[in-house]
Amino acid sequence: MSEEIHLAGKVRRLDWRRLAFLLLGISLFCAVYFAPPFQDAIDPGGKHFALTREGKAALALFCLAATWWVFEVIPIGVTGIAIGVVQALFLIRPAKEAFTDFMDPSVWFILGSVVIGMVFTRTGLTQRMAYRMLMLVGERTSTIYLGCFVMTAGLTLIMAHTAVAATVFPLLMAIYALYEEDGRPTRFGKGLFIGMAFVAGAGSIVTLLGAARGAVAIGFFKDIVGREISFFELSYYMFPLGWAMVLLLWLHCTVLFRPEHRTIPGLRERARALHAGLGQMTQKEWVALIVVTAVVVLLSLRSFVPALKPLDKSALILVATVLFFLLNTLTLDDLEAIPWNILLLFGGAMSIGFCLWQTGAASWLAVHWLGLLKGGHWLVFVMGVAFFVLMMTNVIMNVTAIAICLPVALVIAKYLGIAPEVILCACLATAGMPFLLLGGLPPTPSPMAASSSRRATSSRPASRPVSCSWLSSRCSCGSSGPPWACRCWRPEEVRTMFGSQERTVWWKPVRRGAECLS
Repeated sequence: MSEEIHLAGKVRRLDWRRLAFLLLGISLFCAVYFAPPFQDAIDPGGKHFALTREGKAALALFCLAATWWVFEVIPIGVTGIAIGVVQALFLIRPAKEAFTDFMDPSVWFILGSVVIGMVFTRTGLTQRMAYRMLMLVGERTSTIYLGCFVMTAGLTLIMAHTAVAATVFPLLMAIYALYEEDGRPTRFGKGLFIGMAFVAGAGSIVTLLGAARGAVAIGFFKDIVGREISFFELSYYMFPLGWAMVLLLWLHCTVLFRPEHRTIPGLRERARALHAGLGQMTQKEWVALIVVTAVVVLLSLRSFVPALKPLDKSALILVATVLFFLLNTLTLDDLEAIPWNILLLFGGAMSIGFCLWQTGAASWLAVHWLGLLKGGHWLVFVMGVAFFVLMMTNVIMNVTAIAICLPVALVIAKYLGIAPEVILCACLATAGMPFLLLGGLPPTPSPMAASSSRRATSSRPASRPVSCSWLSSRCSCGSSGPPWACRCWRPEEVRTMFGSQERTVWWKPVRRGAECLS
């Protein structure tokens, strides 16, 4: 008689933490939605801003989405879907408007940038560039720091910083294996991986291709301010800040993570052998390089060639996506590998941002908060917005932080007489550099690559991230002073606050910057 052995099934325990935050979000929604009507907000000119039923419901939805996003009680993309569903079911906005935001041109631009990063990784172009860099920088550990950081930042000009981190990570592991064969943690390993994670964020603020947050923020800016920021215009003003942070982070890592050895013998020869093993550039590599170069050039020329201005930037970048599949550079498997969870998050962020603006909830909030800033210096407000985004981005997705803060901040800026471009640049700069927590951008791999390498962990002392965050906040807010960072992109009078006094300044655009004429 045979005896059968049955293994007990795995007992699934109830996740009380998840359940608590799930119910917290629902409770906040109900508390705001069913609350009595709120009093009107009154601006300094005496204009009343009433909060309609739809506006109050938008605030309730905002509380629900923010709670679920912060604590990730469900997948972040599903939270994005819930934003559209609640708007339709509770009649906050028509279903067509709520769900159309998920296919906003900014979301399509993000899709195009994700595909470009995928092409560079699939074809091997990033590996070829990395080996070439190692052949150039040599074997000194300080120059290896610099070469790896510059290469990482350079790739973020044309690829999403998450894809760059995932691509560069194996190369850094190979470099570290030559430095310390037994894999023990060293100062050089910490500096290499932590620096890569930080530099990937700093470089991603320079162009719209570096991260999705830029496209989302510009979408809000166009809808609220009524002007569009072109691809080249954003890069022109963010380039000095981004690359200044790259150099500062290199110096920071060189001093605080001083390598134990001055050189890594044999690194150049190994890089040369690996580069030779790749052989000549393949047809797919040439196709990827030519198509991406052409798209970037066209996006930049929209600022100079009047005939190209009517062409939408999202349509231009999607031309590259179509060509990659037409020319068999990518396949159906690559299409299915696109991170749709992240794209749904971006769609939900766009939807909740437009919901706050179109229902009047953003204006109501802005006017209420305006009383707290009465008589304050304009820089205090800019620094406050930048600091809020910086802190929020350390615990939630940067796109979510932009969706929460930017619509309200742009409305307040109008009352304080601050050019909206200043707020846009400050938010984008700090959202790209959340250095306090290694998991500050879940689920993207940029900061998590350093953690997974076991060269650094989130339990390490916070002095390094704090000092890096201090550098980023100082540089971001300091860049709002020079004319190249805060001009208005068009001649107009701007009323700015200087303490308790008001001055009218004229920002006059010129070819290489702006002159501030009092």
